[in-house]
Amino acid sequence: MISGNIPAHLVVGARTGFLNAMRTQAPMWRNVAAEVPMSGASETLVDLGSAPMPTRSKSGLTLQDMIERTKNVKAHDWDVTVFISYNAMQDDRTGELMTKVRGAARNFNRHVDKLVFDSINSGASIGADYGAGYDGVAMFSASHIDNGAAYQTAQSNVHTLALDSTNFNTVYVAASTRLDDQGEQTGYVPNLLLVPPALEATAAQLTANRQLFGTPNNDINPWYGKIQHITVPWLDSTAWYLADTVEEHKPILVGMRQTPFLQEAWFDPEAPDGGRYYFKFYARYGVTYGDWRLITQGNT
Repeated sequence: MISGNIPAHLVVGARTGFLNAMRTQAPMWRNVAAEVPMSGASETLVDLGSAPMPTRSKSGLTLQDMIERTKNVKAHDWDVTVFISYNAMQDDRTGELMTKVRGAARNFNRHVDKLVFDSINSGASIGADYGAGYDGVAMFSASHIDNGAAYQTAQSNVHTLALDSTNFNTVYVAASTRLDDQGEQTGYVPNLLLVPPALEATAAQLTANRQLFGTPNNDINPWYGKIQHITVPWLDSTAWYLADTVEEHKPILVGMRQTPFLQEAWFDPEAPDGGRYYFKFYARYGVTYGDWRLITQGNT
């Protein structure tokens, strides 16, 4: 609802400034998460498992099934409300409003960043905020088995290894040799290293240095040009993760019921400084886990 006692140019400026700021910022979460549109407050996402491989058959027909994977995601209500005083308007300080509006837009993007990376950071246990993975265990677990799948051997995507070149190789190999629910190689290869600020220097040596850091002869770095890294402030100081971000599926899902928008604007004449013009920006979204095969915990 937009109150009639708000100057039209303020509403237009707030709406336009907010949308422009949302578009111009590249959210970090899109590296590891996919946005999924929702049609209700809560939605069960359904996906098929891996397709079977071709088989040699004398009869000319071999029936092979594909499993169904389901995961529920719930949209929560979020808002940011900003204001500008009547006196500020009269003193021609509308730039203050635009600064606040752009900040609101940036903070919606940062908030999704926070939720996505917090879900990764806490993914070694089943918590109230993000729940379990689609297979009923924690996102990072040594007991992953797809219900009803042809392949019923438990697989792991969890390690507790400090970040160095030896341990990085261990986790990289494990992440690159994972099997799908048919028991076939996925072909997933990690291309992104997620680290907290405390591990930024180590990550740079592993991903951006042509020589392998710490070796006596400056050996060639096999991961140079293959792995990128991003620094994530929402990760614990010793935590690191390897992800494959180029596949159709993603390890994290952002259920979007309502993208952020200007929902309400009104004037309160009783507020300080001659009254205040308020602008409420609102959204509905939630975060849940996607495909565990696409991300591996190196350490907590």
